[in-house]
Amino acid sequence: MISKLIYAILFTGGISCLLSCHKKEFLDQKPSSDLFVPSTLQDFQALLDNDTYMSETPVLGELSSDNFYLPYDFWQTLTPKEHNAYIWASDIYQGIGSVGDWNFPYQQVFYANVVLDGIKKVAITSGNAQTWNAIKGSALFIRAYAFYNVSQIFAPVYDKNTADDDLGIPLRLNPNVDEPTHRATVNQTYTQILSDLLEAKDLLPDSVPTANLNRPSKPAALALLARVYLSMQQYDKAWAYADGCLRLHGDLIDYNSLTGSPLPFNKSNKETLYQSKLLSSTDVLKGLVYKNCIVDSTLYQSYNTNDLRRSIFYTANTPINPKGSYNGSIFLFSGLATDEVYLIRAECSVRLGNRSAGMSDLNNLLQMRWKTNTYVAPTIDSDDTALNLILTERRKELPFRGLRWTDLRRLNKDGANITLTRQLNGQLYELKPNSSLYVLPIPPDVIQFSNIPQNNR
Repeated sequence: MISKLIYAILFTGGISCLLSCHKKEFLDQKPSSDLFVPSTLQDFQALLDNDTYMSETPVLGELSSDNFYLPYDFWQTLTPKEHNAYIWASDIYQGIGSVGDWNFPYQQVFYANVVLDGIKKVAITSGNAQTWNAIKGSALFIRAYAFYNVSQIFAPVYDKNTADDDLGIPLRLNPNVDEPTHRATVNQTYTQILSDLLEAKDLLPDSVPTANLNRPSKPAALALLARVYLSMQQYDKAWAYADGCLRLHGDLIDYNSLTGSPLPFNKSNKETLYQSKLLSSTDVLKGLVYKNCIVDSTLYQSYNTNDLRRSIFYTANTPINPKGSYNGSIFLFSGLATDEVYLIRAECSVRLGNRSAGMSDLNNLLQMRWKTNTYVAPTIDSDDTALNLILTERRKELPFRGLRWTDLRRLNKDGANITLTRQLNGQLYELKPNSSLYVLPIPPDVIQFSNIPQNNR
């Protein structure tokens, strides 16, 4: 018989036990029959460093977006979740629970809450203050990152006119698994995400820990604030936090220094601010492994022949497939990096009336992406032209990072009127702008256990 406690833990993170089994040193300190509760700064850091659980981010948005297409024969072999997400079906799970897109983020939230609750019992001293602050800041960042990732899949796009009424996501703010679960509003969801990040940025170190990119830093927190505010269409704040991030860490890779090898990027490359990857369990998006993930032809053909991203991001196969990315492996990078932050600052500059600053950021980025001495800055005569160019380059710079779904949601909300289509075995599938299908259903086991309302599809 599975206890209520275990059911609650399965809901909050899909784990079968609390904290045991992850770090051998935890068990060494108490009899194996006891449940170990971390209590020292070393314990808390080890828990947050558990990359097996902490680095995974939802993949459903990327599976549902327009960066790629699948052959019919391959599509038929997929699990129900991936099979149905690809065609924007109303019911994508067919009754199957234990969905990583929900479970992994809430597991991260649970671990962060364990740390935030436990660290209050550790006294701050002159000798441990820096470590204490970094650990608390990391836990706040991780919780905010998880909440934000869930909200982009399972809650409506932020709309200031309806955010107080729209259903958001459950906000678990302590490790008490017996606490009732309810869905916050979208406004409450974003308020909590921003509150965590605003506190975290002042606790985290100013430097990016290049040897431990699974650990947050102040530049990473500022980058995430910029990403969140961009998704909320609050462009002045998105610009400010992007600018603050780049003032601390604005490095870019000159793609001329890379080769077109299968894995051209080092995991600790100088653009990366925070490492995470799209769910490693996906049967579709694993870089070079699955040859049936075919890059959208319009996207691929949009790269100039002098644009090195054409060979760095994609194979020379027929058909074209995505390569490994900033994760440095076959798993696709979904973290935070300076190229995204430059594009956020560029977009927001133009939207705020500073076209020259926006184009300067874009041109500086593209000079690092094209073959040496081949990039010529375009002549831009209107803000609309500048904005369209930046958005085009955003799609070309950030494919297969889990960002396109959020972009489609926010841009369609702003009137972009982008319709997605799929062709499978002669049948046409279509996703209209601002469709309710842009909010994916909560997994059935979560609904059954918690009785929270399901999304209307």
